[in-house]
Amino acid sequence: MIDKLSWIAVYPEITLLVMACVIALADLGVKTPRRTVTYVLTLLTLGAVAVMEASYALDGQTFYGFGRMVVVDPMGSWLKCFSSIALMVTLVYGRPYAADREMLRGGEFFTLSLFALLGMFVMISGHNFLVLYMGLELMTLCSYGLVALRRDNANASEAAMKYFVLGALASGFLLYGLSMLYGATGSLNINEVFNAIASRQVKHQVLVFGLVFIVAGLAFKLGAVPFHMWLPDVYHGAPTAVTLIIGGAPQLAAFAMCIRLLVEGLLPLAIDWQQMLGLMAIGSLLVGNLAAVAQTNLKRMLAFSTISQMGFLLLGLLAGVVKGNQLNAESAYGAAMFYALTYVLTTLAAFGIILLLARAGHESEEITDLCGLNQRSPLYAGVMAMSMFSLAGLPPLVGFYAKLGVLQALISSGKTSYLVLAVFAVLMSLIGAFYYLRVIKVMYFDAPHSHNAQPISAPADARVVLAINGALLLVLGIAPGSLMALCAHSINTIVNSLGA
Repeated sequence: MIDKLSWIAVYPEITLLVMACVIALADLGVKTPRRTVTYVLTLLTLGAVAVMEASYALDGQTFYGFGRMVVVDPMGSWLKCFSSIALMVTLVYGRPYAADREMLRGGEFFTLSLFALLGMFVMISGHNFLVLYMGLELMTLCSYGLVALRRDNANASEAAMKYFVLGALASGFLLYGLSMLYGATGSLNINEVFNAIASRQVKHQVLVFGLVFIVAGLAFKLGAVPFHMWLPDVYHGAPTAVTLIIGGAPQLAAFAMCIRLLVEGLLPLAIDWQQMLGLMAIGSLLVGNLAAVAQTNLKRMLAFSTISQMGFLLLGLLAGVVKGNQLNAESAYGAAMFYALTYVLTTLAAFGIILLLARAGHESEEITDLCGLNQRSPLYAGVMAMSMFSLAGLPPLVGFYAKLGVLQALISSGKTSYLVLAVFAVLMSLIGAFYYLRVIKVMYFDAPHSHNAQPISAPADARVVLAINGALLLVLGIAPGSLMALCAHSINTIVNSLGA
């Protein structure tokens, strides 16, 4: 018999599942082209779920459900809360774009987004290998459908095929690695796997063999080198509203999955997976920044920017354990969580501008499409400039403190190799500053082209959300302490419960 605590653990997921089904049925009676009823119901659902998760997080307790297959803790609750808010913002930005391209002829845009979020929730809360994998598959299958939603668009169909083939390959890697660990430890439960590995009764070679496949699967979801091949093509080919769905909230779920598997399950093997993360971080920073310099398409540039940003995230994850000592874990993993949250916030603003500048028959995704943007809309230009400055890591915007937190974690570890990595990351950030500042130069100093000199119009809700989004980049940069403390506390709860 399932106890009451198990049901409490999954109330948000049940709410999301029930409302996604209700919205899918209610949409059958909606006739308006912009699906107003479906849109409002979706936002209300996301808002309600975000409030539920925030209440769980503020409660601060950690408890398990369904035979320890599901965990509720502050980190998971906050990540699910922020994922819900990120999807809300994405739908507000993306609805006019989707309506202009006839993507709202049915309610699939909204219902698939909700089911993808449900998959993210399962990924974040999963404390069992199979539960994690189920959440991952639910999210990715919905993502494939969203990328291919414009059935009459060749680029979208091509992107969906590439995403599907490479995604299936990565899922196979991850599943094979998990099966190897199950075979070696005899358990699918993350805590039991941790204890089995810590007991040193399992052959190290078998564990490392499985670990290689797990890290490969996780690297694909993060978009880290050398498993980044899908990212530029999918970002470019997918409808921009779907690109933001893929590039926003799922990064938080992927980060949570890294913490669940690598920290909560495989921390005794840290010396092995840290070496892999270090190599992937170096490759991501190098390839991402150098390739982004050559891009003229804004979405492809932001795709390679994402690869380089994930390199910084990996640096935070690899600095948590030093020579078997976990004293640096809270600051390093907390910095990585802060980085993931602020990256998603910045990405929402950047892609929001691209979405709101697009109009029927014109995508507005080339860098030259931003020429003279300040003359047309100082608000849009200002928000885009803050996004670029934040991604480049310039003060006083929040991206500066995100990078600073990761660099501090590397330096405080005391390892010479980590100090070298910190210097390398700073040098790569200097290269990255070039292509971010190029966008700002185009907006403020180039004259608008004839095809993009038309006045900009956007719904009131999108303008309000965009203004708040831009303001948060500055406010959290000036006063980052609260969010940093939240991340550190969330990680501290996990580190203190390892193996329990």
